[in-house]
Amino acid sequence: MKKSNSSSPEFRERAVRLEQEHQGDCSALLAAIESIALKIGCVSQVLQNSAQQAEADTGARTGATTAEQDRVKVLDRELKQLRCAKC
Repeated sequence: MKKSNSSSPEFRERAVRLEQEHQGDCSALLAAIESIALKIGCVSQVLQNSAQQAEADTGARTGATTAEQDRVKVLDRELKQLRCAKC
């Protein structure tokens, strides 16, 4: 059985786009998220997190963008390497 790659950027972008298009059809945001998540075979929380991150990336929501989060990860990795080099 082939495992779906629900963490790929393409999958997340498609899921978020479907959720945004489907929002008008549902009375509540959560209903739209649950409906799309069921159709594409992922957990609703994953879709909700992806939708919120997409909003942060476009500036529609406050919070760190994906680029900022990636930069923090790089800096954390470098800091860890520097601390290990001191030992």
